[in-house]
Amino acid sequence: MNNRERFLKIMAGEMPDRLCAVHFGYWRELLAEWEEQGHISHEIATLAEDGNEWDKALDKLLGWDFCYTSNWCVHTGLDPWLEEKVLKTEGDGEYVSDCVGVVHYKKKNCNSIPVEVDYLLKDRKAFEEIFKPRMRFEPKRFSKEQAEKLNREWDIPKGLFVGSAFGEIRNMLTVIGMSYMMCDDYDLLKEITYTYQDMQYQGIKYVLEQGIKFDFMHYWEDICFKNGPLISPDMFDDLTSRHYRRMSELAAKYGIPYISVDCDGDISKLVPLWADYGVNVMFPIEYGTWQGDIAKIRNIADLKGVGGMNKEVLRRDKESVKKEVERLKPLIATGGYVPCPDHRLVPGTKWELVQYYIDLIKEMKF
Repeated sequence: MNNRERFLKIMAGEMPDRLCAVHFGYWRELLAEWEEQGHISHEIATLAEDGNEWDKALDKLLGWDFCYTSNWCVHTGLDPWLEEKVLKTEGDGEYVSDCVGVVHYKKKNCNSIPVEVDYLLKDRKAFEEIFKPRMRFEPKRFSKEQAEKLNREWDIPKGLFVGSAFGEIRNMLTVIGMSYMMCDDYDLLKEITYTYQDMQYQGIKYVLEQGIKFDFMHYWEDICFKNGPLISPDMFDDLTSRHYRRMSELAAKYGIPYISVDCDGDISKLVPLWADYGVNVMFPIEYGTWQGDIAKIRNIADLKGVGGMNKEVLRRDKESVKKEVERLKPLIATGGYVPCPDHRLVPGTKWELVQYYIDLIKEMKF
């Protein structure tokens, strides 16, 4: 039984020969630590990204089966991206204008969330002249040869990344800019959102029309923080329900049984909406300060899940790891749930504890 078969069996509520050992990547600083400790090569430390050859090499060293976000995608962002450039250097960091026109202050040798200083998408003029022309789908965004090659080689769940109904718009506007536009020009916010969604829908529809088969669709939203959504549920519904529903119709038409959403933070207030739109898998179910887990989500809606493992125990000791796996065991037994560290592994994570956790997951019996 391969990892794709195992995953699909678990999602169907059945128990395979063993569990999948699944992860969600690493902070770059952790990879640098592991290189310094002699666990990995410099190439892996600097080049590993979700699902690429270096990431898979690291999987083999540690014992992981796969990274959940090793998904294939058509280009769903701005095309072309805006030019990324350093505007000035100050102190121990740089002011950088990124590929969606947001200016960040980034400290050197730090991979944490940068400080947003300014942004380009402030008004209709910027939208019409700079952003809207980049929010158009053209077949050149898609490589059938690459997709077919990946389709032949995959022995893991075949995920199709479908973009973002609103999270990427929030990225372009920044949280502050999004908040202002909600109040100052909601019609423009809606037009921007719908234009971006239409581009993504046309791209995903085109991909599926080529006959390539997938096991799940996967969205990235990140529209919540530790106290709940960054946008009211009513407004989120108004801006995104149209897009989610038609994408769910595409999934049904092309035989894709699972639709997952990646959203950090406390997602509880948006879970009912996602369930109503046709989403049926939540990820990464961050344990965080609010102790999210699949049981709490299922008190709101009947959903499957990937994630929910408190990654902090991987910085402590074996007893902490064992205790966490025991906490997860009854949740796993309910079916439709694959444990996974609740976000990227952070600096200080111990190599030997990751291996120990993987061994416990693979050896678990029911």
